[in-house]
Amino acid sequence: MGVVVSRKVGKAVVRNRVRRRLREALRELLKDGVALAATHHSRPSFDLLVIARPTAATADYHELKRSMRSALARAAVLA
Repeated sequence: MGVVVSRKVGKAVVRNRVRRRLREALRELLKDGVALAATHHSRPSFDLLVIARPTAATADYHELKRSMRSALARAAVLA
């Protein structure tokens, strides 16, 4: 899992905050989603690269998590 936050998002403090929030949202979502997928007798294997957009700097944690859930569902990573 990789999280990329460019300088377009903001200064270092803002970029680090966005990175921490995205990482935590991913951790929570994948913990639940992978647990569901693991019940089908196969361990899912995938690589994720998340690229934060400038709007992530003004989004709160719940907005980021909601967007992340939607993106992971579209990618068929979550059920």
